[in-house]
Amino acid sequence: MNTMLRKSVLGIAGLAFTGGVFAGPIAAHADTGPVTAKPAAVAVQADKPDSSKLIPHGVQGAQSHIDLNDEQTANAKAIIAATKKAGLPERAAVISIATSLQESKLENLG
Repeated sequence: MNTMLRKSVLGIAGLAFTGGVFAGPIAAHADTGPVTAKPAAVAVQADKPDSSKLIPHGVQGAQSHIDLNDEQTANAKAIIAATKKAGLPERAAVISIATSLQESKLENLG
């Protein structure tokens, strides 16, 4: 490993350790007050969200619409097929398509 890189990494690790040593006693004596968190099982909702939460305060606006060509549609279908084949949930396909749409507009760049 490069000597300069090693010194940089060790310096950053030393700073992180020193910060933890000095901040630890301060954080240990901090008054956090009563914990009022809900259990995680109550905070997490099932796949079907309440429609009143999707449009907060009843405000509705114009919905965006993206026209896809045949190549983009085929790529979206391929993403869906790959997530189904991998046994992933439907949300994984949605995230995959959203990411592909953001990064490459669902087009093969390679």
